[in-house]
Amino acid sequence: MASATYFFSRREFLKASLVTGAACGLPAWFVEESLAQNPATQSTSANDKPGILLVGCGGMGTGDATAALKFGNVVAVCDVDRNRMGERAERFKAEGKYTDFRKALEHKGVDIVINATPDHWHTLINLHALRAGKDIYSEKPLTLTIAEGRKLVAVARETKRVLQTGSQQRSSPRFRLACELVRNGRLGKLQRIVTVLPTGLTGGPFAAKPVPAELDWNFWQGPTPETEYVPERCHMTFRFWYEYSGGTLTDWGAHHNDIAQWGNGTERSGPVSIEGKILSQAVAGGYSTPSRYEVEYTYANGVKHTCRTTPHEQFTGAPIGQLQPTDERNGIRFEGPEGWIFVNRDKIEASRPEILSEELPAGAERLAVSQNHMGNFFDCVRSRQAPICEPEIGHRSVSVCHLGVIALRTGRKLNWDPVREEFVGDPAANAYVSREMRKPWSLDV
Repeated sequence: MASATYFFSRREFLKASLVTGAACGLPAWFVEESLAQNPATQSTSANDKPGILLVGCGGMGTGDATAALKFGNVVAVCDVDRNRMGERAERFKAEGKYTDFRKALEHKGVDIVINATPDHWHTLINLHALRAGKDIYSEKPLTLTIAEGRKLVAVARETKRVLQTGSQQRSSPRFRLACELVRNGRLGKLQRIVTVLPTGLTGGPFAAKPVPAELDWNFWQGPTPETEYVPERCHMTFRFWYEYSGGTLTDWGAHHNDIAQWGNGTERSGPVSIEGKILSQAVAGGYSTPSRYEVEYTYANGVKHTCRTTPHEQFTGAPIGQLQPTDERNGIRFEGPEGWIFVNRDKIEASRPEILSEELPAGAERLAVSQNHMGNFFDCVRSRQAPICEPEIGHRSVSVCHLGVIALRTGRKLNWDPVREEFVGDPAANAYVSREMRKPWSLDV
């Protein structure tokens, strides 16, 4: 394999990282230590770049594929919207253009799949790609159901392929620092976690309209129940319909609840009880996921975890309710008897400066280091090591979100066995663990 080349010299990277880290609240000791562990993101030489298939050519897929160009070449694109597919093929100079991902997987030279489709397609495309011997960068949430996650983890292990979940906050030093400090007792025994997510959309009822000529609406629906074309069901706003997603709880929740699990040391487990409360009712004939909600999780170690939406309507600007200023910011807050740590994509802060400024001692528990989420994936494609957010972790993180959705839909407290991955003595709740797929689709790929 040809040698890698750095985008920056180590000195330039160190200087930029120290400035950025200080602005975001990172202590100098942590920045320097991180650079020593993983000095810079690496690129491969022009003749050593694997071929990439992009499935799902929306904004997220375009962003992912653009990031991946540092490490590979996009040789094919696939989307059931022919306009999007054609535009992305031109942008990435991809020779392969497909509307059926199964045909796209047969394209010569495809080594890597970037899966940025709507949530209800993630698992099926990932399973087909694994069976076809491809390594995968899959957008979060990794699955639509808990049962899908169990199946995907099993097939990934069986096929020995590399699968990175797109929960990129695991590759941010702020989130890693927060989790390392919490896991090493900087707050004392962890007592409480609060994850605050954006408020979802409200709207409707929506009218059915003619299907656009460029869109294969039947294929877009795939394994979900057949329905008339409603523009608000498709493309970006699909996430606010239970048929295709779980609202902001499985969207932003797949990010923040992943960090909650990481800090709690339960990234391969989950809570033991869940209780949810819907704070805003959906409109009949409109978006079916609630825009505002609150979910309470309890873990076997006694930690309480509250996941709730912000007090302000994120998309319409209408104020709804009041919370304390420290509680209403989109992010994660860890609390213990010795103080608190708050972290989001903009900053990390604590109740006392020394919580962050004091260096961790020798022998402290340290977490895996990734400075670049896409780069970590391609590094692992070469090394065949597990990426920072491998399938088991991606599955467990979104399972927390799915459990919250199920608690909201059932309207009662639920007891969960994270080892068996089933609700305790509750057949009605267990019915939500999986969903029937519309024929001919099934998990038996």
